[in-house]
Amino acid sequence: MIAEALEAAIRNFPWPKSMRWGAGSLRWVRPLHSILCILTDEAGARVVELEIEGIRAGDTTEGHRFLAPGRFSVTSFEDYEAQLKRRSVILNAEERAETIWHDATNMAFANGLEVIEDKGLLAEVAGLVEFPVVLMGEIGEAFLDLPPEVLQTSMKEHQKFFSIRNPRSGRIERFVTVANRTTADDGATILAGNQKVLSARLSDAKFFWENDLRVARQDISSWVQALENVTFHNKLGSQGDRLRRIESLAGEIAPLTGADADAAREAAKLAKADLSSEMVYEFPELQGLMGRYYIEASGRDTAIAAAAQEHYSPLGPSDDVPSAPVSVAVALADKLDTLTGFWVIDEKPTGSKDPFALRRAALGVIRLIVENDLRLDLKAVAGQAFAGHGDTDAEAGLADLVGFIHDRLKVSLRDRGIRHDIIDACIEMPGSDDLTKLVRRAEALDTVLKTEDGENLLQGFKRANNILTQAEDKDGVEYSFGADPRFADDPAETALFAALDAAEAGIAPALEAEDFATAMAAMAALRGPVDAFFEAVQVNTDNQTVRRNRLNLLSRIRTICLSVADLTRIAS
Repeated sequence: MIAEALEAAIRNFPWPKSMRWGAGSLRWVRPLHSILCILTDEAGARVVELEIEGIRAGDTTEGHRFLAPGRFSVTSFEDYEAQLKRRSVILNAEERAETIWHDATNMAFANGLEVIEDKGLLAEVAGLVEFPVVLMGEIGEAFLDLPPEVLQTSMKEHQKFFSIRNPRSGRIERFVTVANRTTADDGATILAGNQKVLSARLSDAKFFWENDLRVARQDISSWVQALENVTFHNKLGSQGDRLRRIESLAGEIAPLTGADADAAREAAKLAKADLSSEMVYEFPELQGLMGRYYIEASGRDTAIAAAAQEHYSPLGPSDDVPSAPVSVAVALADKLDTLTGFWVIDEKPTGSKDPFALRRAALGVIRLIVENDLRLDLKAVAGQAFAGHGDTDAEAGLADLVGFIHDRLKVSLRDRGIRHDIIDACIEMPGSDDLTKLVRRAEALDTVLKTEDGENLLQGFKRANNILTQAEDKDGVEYSFGADPRFADDPAETALFAALDAAEAGIAPALEAEDFATAMAAMAALRGPVDAFFEAVQVNTDNQTVRRNRLNLLSRIRTICLSVADLTRIAS
């Protein structure tokens, strides 16, 4: 049974990349030479009867092929791990990573330097070696003036080197490579070979950098012109078409971010110029960053240059959000153009499929607006973006896109512990297209509903709303004509009239000032009087005059509460 399950797992294991070898049918990540498979219990260890492609399972394995060749037998997993370590193989990937990081940082520190942290590279390198041996090499003097990001990217992508920075100058001056063995010359030959290959790679990078700088200084607009021949999407035109849309939209958005409209348009026009550069062609992950260098080299303002790098952000929930006004204007224009464009051609996300990363773009729009405390009408700005695609009558698509962004906001706020029904209650209020206002209202409502007064008032509101709704359905009238305190015949009823007057007096100016915390607190203060009212009186009394008056009083409770948020959407 165990043998059958193991064979099925081995034959069907979903490697991202696999290979066949020899005459067999097995596909595996590398050619399989031996199988170690034992079961251990109180009686000891025994080999599982298993054979795959002519290879029989046994109780032996090998250590490091150069440092400790030869097979050995094992009796348990613990014995297997311990014997491998004695034979220069560290089985645990986390331990290998810790060894690499410890040795690299110590080596750098001893030279007054520091390792640039890269967790992804560390995990990758730890998976490439059995017995990590850290070696530090030098970068040729001719390459030290390259942008540090170019050095770091080239060394990481091509050779899996860690970059070593001089904290005094900020320059990357050395590298760390990880060998898979010790050598008699302490790695000198390995380092010499690596430095030779690195020099060749960096010579290419230096050539690209110098050529690109020459173009940027002479006529960076030639790169923009070249984007006319680069397709963005077959239904949305070229990158040149896209830049013209973003340029126009950025100018419209600029006053809302505090940016100069001309600067925003200039920044948008040049934001993707570096896509035509040789450096970005070689290292696409440097797009934007190289644009910043090149635009600065062309003599443009630093704010325009910064927008080239920052307009792609935020790329994810943990990414930094730009705050410079020009960068924010261009970033918003870029993301809104993407969203509206794919809405126009009906390429919206479906289920788990989102090939154009539109959910990420929507989250970017939300974070740019909310974290920069921007006050803008999302529907109006998105309408301008739709118009840029020639869709001047996009009412249905516009409502659908705003709804999509609201849904992304729900996900974002849910991650902060705010329930979706609380957000729904706030989305229904006027001005919900102002995302900053919407978030402030949701945060205040969430805070008050976590209090005892807030939770109990919610129950009182629901009770009042249910009684009122049933009475209105039964009587065929709407009870909203104003309750008269002269018909109050119980002290609790009189007290509720006074409490509602006080709540209205506090809530109205607080909402006008968008002081949602104060408005919510004033609403929550109704908890006591509402509870006392329901305990003391019967709403549907036989006296029809008193009944109508009390129903109108419930209408005041409903109206006051609904002025703060649509509490009908809050789950009990």
